[in-house]
Amino acid sequence: SKLQHRRARINQQINKEMRMRAGAENLFRATSNHKVKETVALELSYVNSNLQLLKEELEELNSSMDVYQNDSESISVPMIPLGLKETKELDLLVPLKDFISEHYGEEGVLFEKEIKEFMELRQAMRTPSRNEAGLELLMEYYNQLYFLDSRFFPPTKTLGIFFHWYDSLTGVPSHQRALAFEKGSVLFNLGALHTQIGARQDRASLPGLNQAIDAFQKAAGAFNYLKENFSNAPSLDMSAASLTMLVRLMVAQVQECVFEKMTLLRAQNDFLARLQLAQEAAKVEDAYSLVHQTMSQPHVKDYVPFSWTTMVHVKSEHFKALSHYFAAIALCDCPAPSDAELLEQEKAFLQFHVTMPEGPSLRVLLQDPEERRKLGKAHLKKAIMKHEEAMRIHGLCKILRKMDILQEVLSFAHKRSLSKYSEIDHEEDFFETGEAPDIHPKTHQKPEIKSPNFSQVKVTDLFHRLGPLSVFSAKNKWYPARRVHLMRGENGFGFTLRGDSPVLIAGVIPGGCAAEAGLKEGDYIISVNGKDCKWSKHAEVVQLLKSTGKEGVDIGVITLQGSECPKAVDRKAAVMSSGSGVPKSNKENSRKSLMNSKSASTLLVWSKKSKRSKKSTYSGVPFTTVGDNEAMY
Repeated sequence: SKLQHRRARINQQINKEMRMRAGAENLFRATSNHKVKETVALELSYVNSNLQLLKEELEELNSSMDVYQNDSESISVPMIPLGLKETKELDLLVPLKDFISEHYGEEGVLFEKEIKEFMELRQAMRTPSRNEAGLELLMEYYNQLYFLDSRFFPPTKTLGIFFHWYDSLTGVPSHQRALAFEKGSVLFNLGALHTQIGARQDRASLPGLNQAIDAFQKAAGAFNYLKENFSNAPSLDMSAASLTMLVRLMVAQVQECVFEKMTLLRAQNDFLARLQLAQEAAKVEDAYSLVHQTMSQPHVKDYVPFSWTTMVHVKSEHFKALSHYFAAIALCDCPAPSDAELLEQEKAFLQFHVTMPEGPSLRVLLQDPEERRKLGKAHLKKAIMKHEEAMRIHGLCKILRKMDILQEVLSFAHKRSLSKYSEIDHEEDFFETGEAPDIHPKTHQKPEIKSPNFSQVKVTDLFHRLGPLSVFSAKNKWYPARRVHLMRGENGFGFTLRGDSPVLIAGVIPGGCAAEAGLKEGDYIISVNGKDCKWSKHAEVVQLLKSTGKEGVDIGVITLQGSECPKAVDRKAAVMSSGSGVPKSNKENSRKSLMNSKSASTLLVWSKKSKRSKKSTYSGVPFTTVGDNEAMY
């Protein structure tokens, strides 16, 4: 949290300096006075140097990996976590109240509690805790944004709200009116929080390793989902190139955890187990080489912290060294195979090297201790060279030099390889140590990119009082609500009803009470005798209508603009209910059932449907089934 506060302070300073720079640049272009130009140029150089210092401070902050690691006594190679994106406070009270009054025709002041609750949720998600509760908080806010989008962001109009977020890597502020920017930034923070949770696990134990693997896989999933579903992000950290790099970095960190898991689980003195460890280490080296290559691309290297690029390069060399080390001890420390073991070892060794080593046949190599020692020595020689290269690269980065844990890990691995080399090196060795072939990368547990499971955190629409989303959304427009007074006639009220929440008037009898009162096919019933019926079930509305006496009933109805035909209304409802990646807690989306061909024809020829009276009238039948999910009243 201290780091996050420092990040917020630096972001604000960067924002201030960038505004000053923009103002100075505008003045420089506008003025023709030579003296003013000189003064402004001097001011610009001062502002630019300030910005450079601030960006270096932010880079150092992004490189503070040790703070995020676990506190156990065991020595583990540090992982790279991401800092959370910072955002400015947002006051939604006035814009949302105005929209509720204008679009929904409700008193905006009556929804102040819900708006404040949403704003409190946004404030809370700015500083989530580094655990499951923090992840749930971000997911809850992300899911609420779906409802906010559906309720308040029509496709043809903006609310005049700007969402401000700072770049996680450069600190440069960006702002957009689009709610997609807010969603994308929250999703980025979800991935970043997973990286912090993964980095803090105690990887000396199996449960800790499994949790770290899960966290980094979920981080990769969040960044990958962001890359595939959000485009044209205004900030560099959310560009396609950055997100590709972050997904690859997370996959490499998963691969590293899988290697550590194998070192815990496998018997160290078994020949095949050591070959597998060597191949796992080669797979980690392969993954980090790809990340290093991605980080070195022209559009990425300028804003990725130098310490990250160096760390990835160091790990690439370190794990290549480890792959050769484990190959060497498999050959030198394990006894020659028995006849029963030979076939299995021969098969494993055939797929072990990228190219077959020079010298005798495979069978002779595996059975002859001297040949094994020679090849082992070649692998150790390569391991030592790679360890030294890793230490050299590590020494080039000032920030990594301060990281004692990494220094300790590299030094220990180097000394272990040197010790083994001196142990198997004989004074009478006159042969020149050959070049060991590289090891074929192979893993027993392929990293999985786990996309976010949005339905995992159930949320209820804070603005559900506005009515079911299938009708009462920002995308739909309706004519002003009408109040209609109905008296029951001899044949009832004279309309058919269908559906739930809200109940739809599916048909109106020509010349009946409903028709005379002005009710139309496609109207939605929103109130009966002053009782709000937007969320009422079919049976509840029917019961309210049945309970009316001779004085009649007051019905409140609305008609969607351009959707007076019920079939069109239902098509719109179907479109509204097919949201993407949305929590399934908004039950109204599934309540509207599409009319099939049978019920459609029922609406068109409803007078032929009732067979209960010889004269085909509704007299004496106050409630008659008309079609699928329809009723005559």
